Amino acid sequence: MMHAASSTAVKLDQIKVACKDCNLFQLCLPVGIDARELEELDNIIKRRRPVKRGEHLFQVGDTFQAIYAVRSGSIKTYAPTEDGHEQVTGFHLPGELLGLDAINLQHHPCAAKALETTSVCEIPFDRLEELSARLPGLQHQLLRIMSKEILHDQSLLMLLAKKSAEERLAALLLSLSSRYQQRGFSPTDFYLSMSRNDIGNYLGLAVETVSRLFTRFQDEGLLNVQRKHVCITDLPRLRAVAHTPNGRTDTDNI
Repeated sequence: MMHAASSTAVKLDQIKVACKDCNLFQLCLPVGIDARELEELDNIIKRRRPVKRGEHLFQVGDTFQAIYAVRSGSIKTYAPTEDGHEQVTGFHLPGELLGLDAINLQHHPCAAKALETTSVCEIPFDRLEELSARLPGLQHQLLRIMSKEILHDQSLLMLLAKKSAEERLAALLLSLSSRYQQRGFSPTDFYLSMSRNDIGNYLGLAVETVSRLFTRFQDEGLLNVQRKHVCITDLPRLRAVAHTPNGRTDTDNI
């Protein structure tokens, strides 16, 4: 049994590992660039102190200065609503970037809060922009990541607009399964760092509905749940609930 939160590939005491030695680098920025270019990129990256559970990486309205890559742990992003509450906009796992949505306005429209003790790489955007102008491979990777952000937004809108409650939760679990697998973790046995409230908020469901669906999925033999630990026992049937054929990656963007 593997818990993604407790057995992350990049341990906190290895936070100073260079990009070239980081097993997440294929999920992050350095794709399609050679060793010299990778070293240039590594030189501009700042390794911050770990962000403790509940601490903010940045707040709404903070001046945009950098984008961030999750090294270990997990982070949720959320935006304030007109009635003073918060809307969860995403869950970010190791190897994923956040802060890109602030490039246009030059300030952060969302806040980012650690769901557990999390280590991040801080990439000053002015330095990254300057470097990507000289490195076509890096520039291409930035465009690819921005395109993926757009796909994420589109996928979430479709999920909330057209899917039933069962389909929404199944799609999120499949997305987490696929993303953990890309990071070398088990696709069927993982830890949910986010609360049921956060899941409901993100999916547009009442927390009672989320809890009821977890119970139903367990009763139907799709998964086993022990607090925040999830073990998917029937991946094909879970895909059927989400209407996601085997091999499709639509849910990766959720």
